[in-house]
Amino acid sequence: MTSIEAVGAAPFIDGIVYGEGPRWHGDRLWFTDGPAGRVCSAGEAGDVKVEVDLPRASGLGWLPDGTLVVSALFAAQLHHVDPRGQVQAAYDVSHLAWSTNDLVVAPDGRSYVDLYIAGKEGITGGIGLVDTDGTVRVVATGLAMPNGLGFLPDESTLVVSETNGSRLLAFPVAADGSLGTPTGFADLGPNRHPDGLCVDAEGGVWVGCYDTGEFLRVEAGGAITHLIEVDRGWAVAPALGGHDGRTLYLVVDETTHEDLLAGKSTGRILQARVDVPGAGSP
Repeated sequence: MTSIEAVGAAPFIDGIVYGEGPRWHGDRLWFTDGPAGRVCSAGEAGDVKVEVDLPRASGLGWLPDGTLVVSALFAAQLHHVDPRGQVQAAYDVSHLAWSTNDLVVAPDGRSYVDLYIAGKEGITGGIGLVDTDGTVRVVATGLAMPNGLGFLPDESTLVVSETNGSRLLAFPVAADGSLGTPTGFADLGPNRHPDGLCVDAEGGVWVGCYDTGEFLRVEAGGAITHLIEVDRGWAVAPALGGHDGRTLYLVVDETTHEDLLAGKSTGRILQARVDVPGAGSP
C-alpha cells in the first residue's frame, strides 16, 4: 500500500464570511464570498480586492473573451460580468433547479454548472451545460448532490465530486458538450463528503472533504497520495496557482448547515506548497 504524505498549510488571508469557488486567474487568486455578496481576488502577498458586488456568488469561470461567469448558491442564477466588474447579463434557470452552485468553463467556452433540484425525497442533482448566451440544457441527472467540477488534462473528461455519494465521478465529454455515462474516479468511503476540487498536471485531483476537515489528493482508482488536515472548520475547496502553479490554496469555512442558510460563517484561506503544478482546471 502506498503511504500517504501529510502536507502542512500556512495562513494566507482571513476576514471573509463564507469562501467558495477559488480559481487562479490573471496572476491572482479569485474566490467568492456569497453571504457578503462579493467576488474577490488576492495577490500572492495576500492583498485582497473586491472585484464584483454580487449576492449569493458561488462558482466562477471565464469565457474565452474574458467575460466572468458567476453562479449563485441558494438561487438558480448565472451572471455574466465584464472586465470592469459590471454585470452585463443575468440568467434565471429556476425552471431547471432550486439552486445552482459550482461551475467550470471548458476550453471551448461552454460552461458546466451544478443544478440542485428540491423534491419530496430531498435534494437531487444534475449538471447543466451553459452556452455563451446563458441558455442551459441538462446533461446529467440523478446525482447525489454534485459539487466541485474540473477537467482532467486531456480536456475531454469532466471530474465531478458527488457530495452525498462520497465519491468522484468521471464523465466523458462529447464534441457537442454532452456528457456520457460516468465511471468512478475515486470512492472516498462513507464518512467523506467531497466538496470543491482542482486538477493537477498529472491528473491527480485535490478535493476538500468538508465535514471531516481534510483536503486530499487522489488519483484515478481512488489512491490517496497526500493529505492536509485543518484544525477547525469545513475543508471547502482547493485551487492550484501562484507564479509556478505549485501553491495550493485552501478555502476553509467555520459554519453549520443551519448557519450557512442564515449567512452566518467565518472563512479563511490557507496555502501550501506542492510538487505537481495545476492543470488549469477549474
